[in-house]
Amino acid sequence: MIELTKAGGLWTVTLNNPEKANALTGAMLAELSEIAEAATEARALILTGAGKVFSAGADLDEVRAGLATSDLWERLSGAIAALPCLTVAALNGTLAGGANGMALACDMRIAVPSAKFFYPVMKLGFLPQPSDPVRMAALIGPSRTRMILMAGQKITADEAYRFGLVDRVVDPDMLMHTAQDLVADSLAADPAIAAGIGQLCR
Repeated sequence: MIELTKAGGLWTVTLNNPEKANALTGAMLAELSEIAEAATEARALILTGAGKVFSAGADLDEVRAGLATSDLWERLSGAIAALPCLTVAALNGTLAGGANGMALACDMRIAVPSAKFFYPVMKLGFLPQPSDPVRMAALIGPSRTRMILMAGQKITADEAYRFGLVDRVVDPDMLMHTAQDLVADSLAADPAIAAGIGQLCR
């Protein structure tokens, strides 16, 4: 359910369980975490999904078994955020719940026009993972972060772009081309220089 391809220093990670809207299980989170932890050798990383939804968040059956409060979410987002290479979330559709964490941890986010963004953690009776509100507020400010986390609002792709939650909105057939174009210069650069610039931008 997780696909990894490597080509010329570019690692592309695809959530591939479209029949379940790419809902995340504990096993998937663990595998994603292992990939992100190993990606220190990558020169760029693109995270995307198969089908029309990037991820519906946690698998509801596993939420009932405790997945919502698992430390795997923080392990994954922390590993992505720590990568020295350029990371891009290419959001092929709606981003929901805890899946926001991995996208927020990326350096850039691009999305298709049909994507919606929501994080109904409060309604479900849980706190968000600690780093998610911090990263979200750094991008869009505390008021808009509360709009998503406390007011439970679904944000459209256009609103997400205006807020600064995503950096570009692109047609579905151009999503991966755009993501690959964004990482092209980093792939061609001296990895130490690219990593140094990334560190200066933090």
